[in-house]
Amino acid sequence: MTDASDGRKYEFYWGLIGDLDIGRPNLGNMIRVEIYRLMQFTFRDAMERKFGADIADEIFYEAGKIAGNAFYERFLTGAKDLGGFVKLTQDTMREYGMGVFRVERADHDAKKLVVTVSEDLDCSGLPEVDYEVCKYDEGLIAGMMESFTGNPYNVKEVDCWCTGDRTCRFSADMRE
Repeated sequence: MTDASDGRKYEFYWGLIGDLDIGRPNLGNMIRVEIYRLMQFTFRDAMERKFGADIADEIFYEAGKIAGNAFYERFLTGAKDLGGFVKLTQDTMREYGMGVFRVERADHDAKKLVVTVSEDLDCSGLPEVDYEVCKYDEGLIAGMMESFTGNPYNVKEVDCWCTGDRTCRFSADMRE
């Protein structure tokens, strides 16, 4: 934990992950998706109860963005161009079991992308509802894109497993 000047106790840094070889010598670093979702959806439930669904969505997006920035800095800084960024993102997300990342469309300057994440941690396999649920993934993609390009992005999920699609699709637009 850091002692942030703004009074926060848990400003993210990779040390918060800990040394899993020491801390989990028998169980290692793997966990089942059900347990990840248990944590995710109980956090969301608690936030919605306290702040409402819109604020919970904002918090999940912001948390995803923080994670996307950190993920880029830890795993993706070797990318020199958009093709390299996409390949490295695909390989790393698959290696860590986060999902299958694809770019469906990209303009030449990467100012607008349409990306998909299949078999994602957040919603693949959930029952259908009438709304998209991957706010954290929106923020994650925004954070990765911002870190890669140096420009802010708006990311919005446009198709979701939970709305009947079998992959989650995101529109990522560079803000001018």
